[in-house]
Amino acid sequence: MTIDARALTYFAIMAGLLLFVGFFQSWNVSLSILNLCLISAVMALGVNIQWGYAGLFNAGIMGFAALGGLAAVVVSMPAVPEAISAGGGLIALSFGIAALTIALAVVAFKKLPNTKMRSVLIVAIIVVGYFTTRYFFVPGTAAVEAVEPARTGYLGGFGLPVVFSWLVGGAFAGIAAWLIGKITLGLRSDYLAIATLGISEIIVAIIKNEDWMSRGVKNVIGIPRPVPYEIDLQQSEWFQNLATSLGADVVTFSSVFVKLCYAGLFSIVLLICIWLAQRALNSPWGRMMRAIRDNEVSANAMGKDVTGRHLQVFVLGTIIVGIAGAMLTTLDGQLTPSSYQPLRFTFLIWVMVIVGGSGNNWGAVLGGFLVWFFWTEAPIVGLWLLEVITSPLAEDNALRLHLLDSAAFMRLITMGLLLLVVLRFSPRGLLPEKSARR
Repeated sequence: MTIDARALTYFAIMAGLLLFVGFFQSWNVSLSILNLCLISAVMALGVNIQWGYAGLFNAGIMGFAALGGLAAVVVSMPAVPEAISAGGGLIALSFGIAALTIALAVVAFKKLPNTKMRSVLIVAIIVVGYFTTRYFFVPGTAAVEAVEPARTGYLGGFGLPVVFSWLVGGAFAGIAAWLIGKITLGLRSDYLAIATLGISEIIVAIIKNEDWMSRGVKNVIGIPRPVPYEIDLQQSEWFQNLATSLGADVVTFSSVFVKLCYAGLFSIVLLICIWLAQRALNSPWGRMMRAIRDNEVSANAMGKDVTGRHLQVFVLGTIIVGIAGAMLTTLDGQLTPSSYQPLRFTFLIWVMVIVGGSGNNWGAVLGGFLVWFFWTEAPIVGLWLLEVITSPLAEDNALRLHLLDSAAFMRLITMGLLLLVVLRFSPRGLLPEKSARR
């Protein structure tokens, strides 16, 4: 079986699993899984660009996804005029002072001779700038957060269509990745993983605690949709006629229709991303990246800027992760900073890349579908399996009740078993990277 035939076979099996859920559970459940699979596939594709192309171990995935989620709020939510008038000016002034402080420190570092006086001056600029920034920033944020904190308490956004936030989310993540990459990409791979994980925790902590920007743990709800609302569809004559012609219940069909619209949008984004990723992989740039990945010393000896190319691929992969983060917040219709758990979900994305086949873009997509499907269905199937196994026991048996209460943990067992089985029988993933000879 050729690699292309294998890919078609695996994706056909994946489609069969989704159809099975649709027929035997519900189409709402099946389409919900499909939408999250599409988002997971986009995120796994971004990680595969970093690891599969360049061997960069990024453990900060959730932090960049959170920046994408923040972009959905900044772009699509309406502005809060009372909050802007109360403290928006002070916050803007504090950011301007911070930017000026950084600029002055950089100029002093580059223009002044390397003496002790230069170091003292730079420290003085930073200290003065820090306290001046806080002098305006603290009262500004307090004033913003005091404006109807139960309902708003933040600046709001620009009120633009939420689809634009997908691009802005990629830009937010890309800018952060460039800043982080300039500092961390000179580190060894294990130190890079530790640094990106720590920075991810910092990003998530900021989004959780800066209420003036994201409402923190109070969450931002009611993010506008790029698709129709169910209630509007149910009241539309054309939709009622369509549901009647299909013999479907209007309420149920409206939910299915909305999920199909989301699936269409997410599929377009995934196809665009994988088309661009494939073009990059098969270009001279892609061959150069794989050469650097396989032997940095030789590539450096050939005159290649290894650190510069690593920065490029780190930013590109992170942009895709940021887009996926904005898509996820759009699907949820709310920003929930506490749901970004770097250790837990970073591991899950990496399992997707490893199971699918690192270095193979279609493998990353397959891994995104497969892993998220089993992650979602494992508790349901696990509960059914435990009920069958414990059926001979009495209804109030302590062991039976304990096992049934533990059904949610089946997803962790399932992920471990899936990873072990794939690594045992296909160590390079279900769709391995194509070698140059092939």
